[in-house]
Amino acid sequence: MAKKIKVGILFGGRSAEHEVSLQSAKNIVDAIDKDKYEVLLIGIDKSGKWFLLEQSQFLINEEDPKLIRLNTKKGKDVAITPQSNGFIDKEVGDKVDVVFPILHGPFGEDGTVQGLLKLANIPFVGADVLGSAIGMDKDVMKRLLKEAGIPTANFLVFKKEDSIDFNEVVKKLNLPVFVKPANLGSSIGISKARNRSDFNKAVKKAFSYNLKIIIEESIIGREIECSVLGNEDPTASVLGEVIPNDDFYSYDAKYIDEDGAKFIVPADISKEKTEEIQRLAIKTFKTLECKGLGRIDFFLKEDGNIFVIEINTIPGFTKISMYPHLWEESGISYTELIDQLVQLALKRFNQR
Repeated sequence: MAKKIKVGILFGGRSAEHEVSLQSAKNIVDAIDKDKYEVLLIGIDKSGKWFLLEQSQFLINEEDPKLIRLNTKKGKDVAITPQSNGFIDKEVGDKVDVVFPILHGPFGEDGTVQGLLKLANIPFVGADVLGSAIGMDKDVMKRLLKEAGIPTANFLVFKKEDSIDFNEVVKKLNLPVFVKPANLGSSIGISKARNRSDFNKAVKKAFSYNLKIIIEESIIGREIECSVLGNEDPTASVLGEVIPNDDFYSYDAKYIDEDGAKFIVPADISKEKTEEIQRLAIKTFKTLECKGLGRIDFFLKEDGNIFVIEINTIPGFTKISMYPHLWEESGISYTELIDQLVQLALKRFNQR
């Protein structure tokens, strides 16, 4: 019998998306092929402390997205160091062959953990340091998209110390506008501003999460999502359409309220337009130096014009997340998808 590959699932973390990460980790643990892989659960609490957790009871309130949390009482302190070569606890010999980071947001999706894993000489799923950092910073990401001729919404960037003139913003972008933290995902900290009062509140909220914010024009169109899988020669999934039950696809609609949005998979779009969006998804993936996986979000306007909203380099794996769902509709099961992602990570590591 072949020796099982030890997969370290790295989850939790210090970002505002901590609870989403816990949900994603649970689904990956449930779906991974236990005959092929041995799972080591490495949970990071909100203070940044790392724990090796027991698989049988690593979460508390695991069925409640609002109350879910790490069960660290039965965990033991662990760490990966640049000299570890995969060992997370040399005292007892726990060694991972590959890490699956399912850390959403800063301190996990932004290249920080990826850099640590590279220093420790450990293969890992997903984008490398550069692709992760680009994908997390909406400002840099959108500038690269524009440079590559990929259509994206017009935007302005402001830092905490900048003076923001509401009238100038309206003159350049019109109303309404979306105000977003530049380095956060899952729609956290995002607001739609229709007037000066909304705008002032939105700016204050966005800056509470990040020192740099994006103010973006509002594009009226259908919200389309496409999953991408692969390294040098990635492939695109069928498309899905998200129809939020509110103004936009909020955090609650994505991860908590199963009735927060309607999902149409595959999206009711012509074959020609579907192929155009899939090509654009792959071009975006490559332009932003991504590897392994990514979900690209689009707006499709009534006149047929397509705009890239953003890429998510570690998309959600919750039970209502689009990334795995789109691949299931494309013929790749949840278990097979995890297997392919791990194998892509090992292949990239061996090539490097």
